[in-house]
Amino acid sequence: MNRVERLIASPVGAVIARPWFDSFALRFFDNWFFPLSRLWAAARAAHGSPEQFFAEVPTPGQPGLEQRLVRVLARFEQSRRAAANAEARWESAFFGGRTQDASRLAEIEKQRLDCRAAYNGMRREFRFLKRAFSIPPIRWEIMSPMETASGYAQVMRDPDSLFAAPDRMPEVDASNAFTNSAGRHYWLRFSSPSASMADTVTARVLEPIDVDNPPTVVFLHGIGVEFDHWHGMIDDVSLLSRKGIRTVRVEAPWHGRRVPDGRYGGEKFIGTMPLGSLAYFSAQVREAAVLIDWCRRHTSGPVALGGSSLGAHVARLIATRARGWPGALQPDALLLITPCEKFEDAAIGGAFARIWKTAENAVQAGWSSTLRDKFFSLLNPLGHPCVPANRIVAILGTHDKVTPFPSGQRLVERLGLPADNAFIRRQGHFSTPINLVREKAPLDRFCRILTDLAP
Repeated sequence: MNRVERLIASPVGAVIARPWFDSFALRFFDNWFFPLSRLWAAARAAHGSPEQFFAEVPTPGQPGLEQRLVRVLARFEQSRRAAANAEARWESAFFGGRTQDASRLAEIEKQRLDCRAAYNGMRREFRFLKRAFSIPPIRWEIMSPMETASGYAQVMRDPDSLFAAPDRMPEVDASNAFTNSAGRHYWLRFSSPSASMADTVTARVLEPIDVDNPPTVVFLHGIGVEFDHWHGMIDDVSLLSRKGIRTVRVEAPWHGRRVPDGRYGGEKFIGTMPLGSLAYFSAQVREAAVLIDWCRRHTSGPVALGGSSLGAHVARLIATRARGWPGALQPDALLLITPCEKFEDAAIGGAFARIWKTAENAVQAGWSSTLRDKFFSLLNPLGHPCVPANRIVAILGTHDKVTPFPSGQRLVERLGLPADNAFIRRQGHFSTPINLVREKAPLDRFCRILTDLAP
């Protein structure tokens, strides 16, 4: 456990894992994190130029603030270079082809994470602009319905093609590894099978020590979550590796190492909705198929899919589309943390959507609610997943406003989950996964399902 997880596991955690924390978190995201992230992303695009920075985030000119911005941008570029250099050292050590000393690898990984977390933390340097101006949380690039229909006419006629497993799996490279008290750590890397991404996918693997053919969970994160790039991130599935389960945390499109210049993690997914959502979901479905295939070839144990928030929706989409895939690519179980029934329930009706003003910006781009819902229907899993209900575990919070609880409750009822597999707590979107560090019953239940499936 890291320090934050130890705090949550202590008696203090019983106070934190309550709905009040979710109200606090939403205010923090609304008032600080999203606006500061937009400024951080503008600095990424500016490359030290104040003129380019203000082109990204237009604000009334104030000479005193501009002079301060020059100094902040200089420090920003220093931090960016430090993070890039640490990443290059990490790349050479873990994927350079030579066997490395495990203790040295652990130190290089620590340096990489230190530098990347410091770079991400440069957001706080732009507080003076946040106090002076109203900063939008998202840079919008929404295509009109006509442009979207023209660009995706074939997809609209044959949506199954967008969510098909790759005809040929890309080669997956495994990095060098190091071991600590949590388990064996290494990374997987492969070319995305999505033509719209045309980039490299990275997944972090944590294996239990001295367990042959462990069950595996391919875990998908939520919007804006960059687990591999921040200090103190709460690992809501950390218990799994301690119970003999391998976890594979994949980096989603437009997050982490895959964030385009001028954006922050997850922003492009929101800012290009609904077209960007389609590209994102298509890519992650196909990328998950690659990882499931890799897992099947490296263990005889069962392979499950898991996800939190947006990741839970994508996991369910994958499991539903996988009904038409070869049996080896079909997951054996599902873990859904704060899921919702329909994508639009969160993307339009959720608390983050209200902060981002998603619906208002879509209307300005010409999207009526009818057109928007028709397009979003492509992103919703139809029917039941390939996984039977007794192998699906869902964890919901009654006070969840981001992926609204009523939507998740409808999903649990529609899937017909057994009572033992549905965990509903008096918590919200953020306190629900936090509580998994404290309450073992949901993950214990999921572990029992996987171990019962083991050969």
